[in-house]
Amino acid sequence: MDNSIFEKDKQYIANTYGRFPVAVKSGKGSIIYDIEGKRYIDMGSGIATNSFGICDDEWTKAITAQLSEYAHVSNLYYSEPQVKLAELLCRRTGMKKIFFGNSGAEANEGAIKAARKYASDNGKPSQKIITLVNSFHGRTVTTLSATGQDVFHHDFGPFTEGFDYAPANDIEAIQEKMFKDGKPDCAAVMVELVQGEGGVLELEYEYVKELYDLCKANDILFIVDEVQTGNGRTGTLYCYEQYDILPDIVTTAKGLGGGLPIGAVMLGEKVANTLTAGTHGSTFGGNPICAAGAYNIISRIDNKLLLEVQAKNRYIIEKLGKVPGVEYISGKGLMLGIKTTRPAKEVISTCIASGVLVLSAKDKVRLLPALNIPMDILKEAVEIIAAAINN
Repeated sequence: MDNSIFEKDKQYIANTYGRFPVAVKSGKGSIIYDIEGKRYIDMGSGIATNSFGICDDEWTKAITAQLSEYAHVSNLYYSEPQVKLAELLCRRTGMKKIFFGNSGAEANEGAIKAARKYASDNGKPSQKIITLVNSFHGRTVTTLSATGQDVFHHDFGPFTEGFDYAPANDIEAIQEKMFKDGKPDCAAVMVELVQGEGGVLELEYEYVKELYDLCKANDILFIVDEVQTGNGRTGTLYCYEQYDILPDIVTTAKGLGGGLPIGAVMLGEKVANTLTAGTHGSTFGGNPICAAGAYNIISRIDNKLLLEVQAKNRYIIEKLGKVPGVEYISGKGLMLGIKTTRPAKEVISTCIASGVLVLSAKDKVRLLPALNIPMDILKEAVEIIAAAINN
């Protein structure tokens, strides 16, 4: 094998990633080929980013058409691809306005700013934001501060103040953080409905409903981080739909762009006009090419596709749930975590050697395949994963 790419990566690129020993050459759909021509089934889709797989024909056509018109102007001018995407997102979700950034971390930064400005505009006594233990909201200093994992709260201090953390699925514990002397003592609560980087852990339905109602009754903003769970990943367009709620703010990114960098802060009626001229911005946010790609992705996530995602979820759980060495499977849709008796790192290494690319989340094997992965390819991958678990 030609090791020059591995050696030059180590020499010239900041060593911030624990890369797997795979150098990608090309791909199509859910199949990837490395520089040696080895075939892999992609069960990670760029960490839930390539919603319709690699080099999807319709998506490629949409971004190529936009590329031939203009790649970038700036947000000082109107851009039709942005407007079309924002209108589509609002119509599909019931949200009122959209701010576009470039990533999930930027989307969460935007949500934090919107929540704190809403509190300031309305004379709230506190701009504190409560998140959940084991959450993950991004890698900027502020979104690390919002992340409820101690492991991330080292080396980069001082961290942004104004965050507190409560254990998930414990309504009494979070109530203690939300109120002081019987009065609201925070601006917002921000949650992931499935904690992805935290181990693919779902929030309980009743907990979310009670927390949502508590926020609504006390004018505390309810923010849902759908960076990973959104855009069809969990079997509905956005995961919050499965909890019968309509958040004040929803953030998303990853699968929104289908492989291009774009993030969105979706603002509900209460905060629709909170961000005004000069209060927030982004040079590349809502880039026309990215917006054109995202419009193509969202317009194709229909009920038929979502039912297929749900069916694939049932297939994976049914097949892998019976495999010796599988302790349990968590998650929703095509966002699944598999707790295995065999160490996850060993399972992942065996899968890679056998031609399947899977991911990890804490001590679990994580699956995030393309939403439209063909069933024959999915079945092939599941057989290989099962063999690796039961190795």
